[in-house]
Parts: sequence; C-alpha cells; structure tokens
Amino acid sequence: MSYPACPQCTSEFTYHDGLQLVCPECGHEWQAEDAAAEAEDLLVKDANGAVLADGDTVVLVKDLKIKGSSQVIKQGTKVKGIRLQEGDHNIACKIDGSGMNLKSEFVKKA
Repeated sequence: MSYPACPQCTSEFTYHDGLQLVCPECGHEWQAEDAAAEAEDLLVKDANGAVLADGDTVVLVKDLKIKGSSQVIKQGTKVKGIRLQEGDHNIACKIDGSGMNLKSEFVKKA
C-alpha cells in the first residue's frame, strides 16, 4: 500500500502508525484525514511540472515586466517563501521588498 508523501519534507518513506501517518526522516506526524483534505487543496505546478507548495523557493525562467512600471524582473531572480493562492496569478511573493503576484508558468522550483 502506498502512503502520501510527507507534507513537511516531501519524503516518500512515510508509514502508518495507529491513527496517524509518520515520516521517519523528519519525524513529522499527521492525521490520514489531513492528507486526504490536502490532496483536494490547491495544486500548482511550475514551468517544468513540479508541484509547488507554500514556502518554496522558485527562480524566474523569463524576464517579466512589472505592470504599471518600466521596471523588469530579470530571469534567474530567486524568490523565497512563496504563498499559493487561487486565480490566474497563483503565486504571491515579495521581490525586493515589494509584494507581487506571479504566474506559476514563469517560475521553476529551486
């Protein structure tokens, strides 16, 4: 039987222990119902098809113009601590201290 990956460290070596699932690598424990609810949550993939999660670090794969400004965010810019959200621009983040919304198709997981 296959168990879901650890939501904290994404380890595939999880196991069932009584009423909960356990990760042997990081020691995280969670309820099986939580894993089912999380599977129904927002699923966002980057330009390469890797699944993104809140708190991930991503890198821009293309130069992006900032709407309403003449500034450009360069390809290769690293963005730390992203937050996933609903909508067309499904990544909320801060770049150089300014809040921005990005499309997941323009980033790759770092």
